[in-house]
Amino acid sequence: MISVFGSANMDLVAYVSEAPKRGETVTGHRFRTVPGGKGANQAIAAARAGADVEFLGAVGDDTFGAELRATLSEAGVDVRGLRQVPGASGIAHIVVDDDGGNSIIVVPGANGTVTGPSGGDLATIAGSRVLLLQLELPMAAVVAAAQAAQVSAVPVILTPAPAQPLPDELLDAVTMIVPNEHEAAAITGVTGADAALDALLERVEEAVITLGSEGALYGSRAGERLRVPAVKVRAVDTTAAGDTFVGALAVARAEGLAVAGALRFASAAAALSVRREGASTSMPTRREIEDSLSD
Repeated sequence: MISVFGSANMDLVAYVSEAPKRGETVTGHRFRTVPGGKGANQAIAAARAGADVEFLGAVGDDTFGAELRATLSEAGVDVRGLRQVPGASGIAHIVVDDDGGNSIIVVPGANGTVTGPSGGDLATIAGSRVLLLQLELPMAAVVAAAQAAQVSAVPVILTPAPAQPLPDELLDAVTMIVPNEHEAAAITGVTGADAALDALLERVEEAVITLGSEGALYGSRAGERLRVPAVKVRAVDTTAAGDTFVGALAVARAEGLAVAGALRFASAAAALSVRREGASTSMPTRREIEDSLSD
């Protein structure tokens, strides 16, 4: 079982030819609401990729909260650990341009009320094969969840987004960190994926830097280095590509797949996701991933 301690947001998505610059107003093609949030996205990605998944987090008592809960449940995610709190659920305002690029503003809402794992959360984490973490919950809560996993010898995969300074007590409990190249540069202060990877490995055992259309770069303190090319596709919407990658990677690692195979599995899942619009709505099934790998 994979546990995800993280955020659930309703994505408010506007599609435009070109994203507006500061002070500029543009006309969009259309607008849609899509359940998302990095935590919920990774939970759904892992469930669709074939894992038993339990989600730990919070939503508000608004209509968005009810829809987020239903979306997770319908994707096969166990939501017994999803709390309901008074007030608004988290939202993300997303602008997607015609090239598939995006910019995102996150308003935490109910996610900001999660100050740490509950007793039930701790039991779930202890019984997991992998714990997935991101940084859309308060840092103290993320640290507490990571340390709980460490006590139970549960591997922790961290997506350090939104990028921010990472305390040593968090990284001491992290098994693998998976930033994109921009997040890696922001965290390490180093430009260039190879140099950033070296800097990350000074603080964690394993690191994967996702490079978009250039694939992914893996390294470990044991000296292993791998570069996995991306599957070439025409991107329609890259919003959830990183979360799809991480969710699928967690499934592969939980199943004991070797690093190279796990990275290929995750890359195939991410490539399938960018061919469709939306976040949770774009994530591929296990059969789709396996069919892609067999082509």
